[in-house]
Amino acid sequence: MQDHPDHFAAYSFVDRIEAFEPGRSARATFAVPAGLARFSSCLVAEAVGQLAAWVSMEHSEYRGRPVAALATETHFLGDVTPGDTLELAVALDHCDEETVAYGGTAHAAGRPLVELVDCLGPMLPVPQFDAPDALRARFGLLRNGGAPAGRFRGVEPTPVHVTARGDGTLRARLDVPAAAPFFNDHFPRRPVYPATLLLDTLVDETLALARSASWAATAHVTPTRVVNVKMRSFIAPGQALDLSLDVKPPVDGVAKASMQASTDGRVVGGARLEMQVHHD
Repeated sequence: MQDHPDHFAAYSFVDRIEAFEPGRSARATFAVPAGLARFSSCLVAEAVGQLAAWVSMEHSEYRGRPVAALATETHFLGDVTPGDTLELAVALDHCDEETVAYGGTAHAAGRPLVELVDCLGPMLPVPQFDAPDALRARFGLLRNGGAPAGRFRGVEPTPVHVTARGDGTLRARLDVPAAAPFFNDHFPRRPVYPATLLLDTLVDETLALARSASWAATAHVTPTRVVNVKMRSFIAPGQALDLSLDVKPPVDGVAKASMQASTDGRVVGGARLEMQVHHD
């Protein structure tokens, strides 16, 4: 069967694996297309996670693949510019039939962009999500010559509808699209809304909320760290999510926020965001 044109394109962020130690570590690159309007720090973190997935899938002989569940810390160290080449590195602490634990980094031209610390994901059966033979062939391409760069065309932002707003609080609804190109890549056999797209929206909305708070009138607010990321269930196409954001005033120059997404009263994911606050 011919591969869908969005497979390994619409939400795939590894072009070439340049160093590989089976079951343990890898280094890779991804060329961020120059024509994009933006490539967020959350997508950079996704690229690191995808490299860890390739190492763990190869180790399991494509019987299992990890899915996002827990990330203790994600440090935002710098911004990527479209046209940059990501330099990705991962190291697995352990990988078996049940779980994978790893950490990793992303740089561009030697500049640190993102660091992931103590990530843990369950290993689920590959055939539920993708064709094992297609993944095996793709890994061979990434290891031998690399994939053509520039296939990623960006992701349309998912609209957020505000339902209540206060000074440092926001309640909103996010309607996951019923169809989108990235579902053909994430994943072909079981479309799942990427956790990093949800996190990207939560971070963006929380930053906007913090910058509009009464204490931020003369402040410069930048994200520094996301901690305690927890995904409790898959998010399906067409699902409606209720977002709850709460930002506390800064203490010693650091503002902290809780971010949560729920559906039908059930929490599906959440995290805490830390922001550096500099006053002019």
